[in-house]
Amino acid sequence: MSEIPLSAAVATCHTAASSATAGATTVVLIGNPNTGKTSLFNRLTGLRAKTANFAGTTLERRVGTMHLGGRKVHLEDLPGLYALHAANAEERIAQDSLRGATGSPAPAGAVVVVDATNLARNLYLVSQVRQLEVPVVVALNMTDLAGREGLRVDAAALSRELGAPVVPISARTGDGLPALQQALAALLDGRAPLPALPVRLSACGSCGGCATSSVRFDWAEDVAAVASSGAPRLSAERTARLDRVLTHPVAGLAVFAALMAALFVALFALAEYPMGAIEAGVSALGGWVGASLPEGDLQSFLVDGVIAGVGGVLVFLPQIAILFFFLSLLDDSGYLARAAFVMDRLMGKVGLPGKAFVPMLSAHACAIPALMSTRVIEDRRDRLATMLVIPLLTCSARLPVYAMVIALLFAGRPVQGGLLFTAAYALGMVAALSVAWLLRRTLLRGESRPLVIELPTYKAPSLRNALLAMRDRGGVFLRKAGTAILLISIGMWALSTYPRLDDERAAEIRAAEGDTRLQSARLEHALAGRIGRAIEPVFRPLGFDWRIDIGVLSSFAARETLVATLAVVYGVGDDGAASDGLRDALRAQRREDGRPVFGFATSCSLLVFFVLAMQCLPTQAVMRRESGSWRWAAFQFGYMTVLAYCAALVTYQGLRLLGVG
Repeated sequence: MSEIPLSAAVATCHTAASSATAGATTVVLIGNPNTGKTSLFNRLTGLRAKTANFAGTTLERRVGTMHLGGRKVHLEDLPGLYALHAANAEERIAQDSLRGATGSPAPAGAVVVVDATNLARNLYLVSQVRQLEVPVVVALNMTDLAGREGLRVDAAALSRELGAPVVPISARTGDGLPALQQALAALLDGRAPLPALPVRLSACGSCGGCATSSVRFDWAEDVAAVASSGAPRLSAERTARLDRVLTHPVAGLAVFAALMAALFVALFALAEYPMGAIEAGVSALGGWVGASLPEGDLQSFLVDGVIAGVGGVLVFLPQIAILFFFLSLLDDSGYLARAAFVMDRLMGKVGLPGKAFVPMLSAHACAIPALMSTRVIEDRRDRLATMLVIPLLTCSARLPVYAMVIALLFAGRPVQGGLLFTAAYALGMVAALSVAWLLRRTLLRGESRPLVIELPTYKAPSLRNALLAMRDRGGVFLRKAGTAILLISIGMWALSTYPRLDDERAAEIRAAEGDTRLQSARLEHALAGRIGRAIEPVFRPLGFDWRIDIGVLSSFAARETLVATLAVVYGVGDDGAASDGLRDALRAQRREDGRPVFGFATSCSLLVFFVLAMQCLPTQAVMRRESGSWRWAAFQFGYMTVLAYCAALVTYQGLRLLGVG
């Protein structure tokens, strides 16, 4: 790979200038991973940020707005990267953004975030951005941390060496932000002319074929030596002490397992009250709408279809938001990189490449971007093995299902619920590693590549970042509840309502057996009931009744719709159940022999099935695109379905043999 040619850089600069003149002012935020770039982005944009995808990809970017004087500036947070060699998707995206080739205007300027505690490493990227001749402001971050460690950075000397304004800041505390905004405003207003490129970097530009130019590395080391003094004394000692435990082959795994268990226990304990409040609100809304409208299809549509369906999923929003809040704190602290390092040893033993950990970690949010991020894995067999097991890891779409089942079993007992939640996550991880081990010894034989990862310094996590991450992920879930889940809920209401039982037969059933039996008869007569009855023999060995079967079928479009579907088919929107909520309504369901539908064995079987089953058509579509063949997507769907069915079968039948209903 070659450096970006200087001619292209000049063209980019001219495009940026013309774009700014036209009034569409865009600034990009760029920097190495773990430099506090996201914290700075959150500080500059506040609550005016949104998450979107780069055009033509599923790589996420954050875009926000800020105001500099009377100017409205669009700020784009680029992926963290170490260089502009176009060696992976992130580097190509960064290059295209700096050129204005990503569907957004070419940038009028760039803010390069530099870690003051690791100056030489960060300056390599600064030199490449400077060579593009995009107007640059360098945000010298973590200056407070550098000072505590005994490091001193001369911002004026660094500015002279870089040929760009350098502003000392602390993104975590907000110190220096007004000065950074003033420097950026001056740059955009043309009051700070673009300095000439440093001589040694101009010479480096002639080395077109050298992707890792020794001249550039030497220059970065020399500049760091000129602009900084002192040596870190506290951080290195503290990091070494913590790493002796957190990266230990045995102790590190134990800490990771204990930390995850504690996280899930806290999640259930903290989410209990907001979940109860949402459930009460949904029930009250359903009761008010039901009382305000006359009986008929419109009332049933709104109460049983829209409110019961979407409300049944919405109640689990607190757990999803709290989970991502804690994960953001762990990431900010520097711990997740250690978890990747510890897990790499285990992954190497099952044949997965070290680079697979990051996609697999992101799969706990959503499998789709995780599949896309496997592009960083160079070897095709390594990449295929990773893609084939990624959907086994628990994504956020499974959380409402987990939460519903665990609430049925352990309502009001957060410790037991948290431990079962941990067990569900662990089952997905064990299944993924086991399948990977089998694939690398059969269909995808070969050696995997080791992980090369930077272990950042330990830092106090940002509460602000965690709250914004919670808001972002919660917003994604709400948008899904307002679109896909709403449509599926309406569809399930229609399937469970039509064709209607004729009035004469309905009157006979009501007179003979009462309203409860009438509701069941109406559902059985509708199309959903007929489908459920038809496939009931297939799922009966797993402990599922025909209503659960309907939910299983609907969940192939999106896993979390199981909850909405059960809310519809079990009539949670009806007056008798609305006051008690979904969990109490499901607990009240009985089989023909009087046993609970959602007994312990059935609930565990359902949980195991949803831990392991594919049930996500969008993921299948992305798998086909990324693997280049429907053959691999079909294989993935097939093996996961068989695995889920067999594991749920063993779970249910085993518990029944032990006398556990």
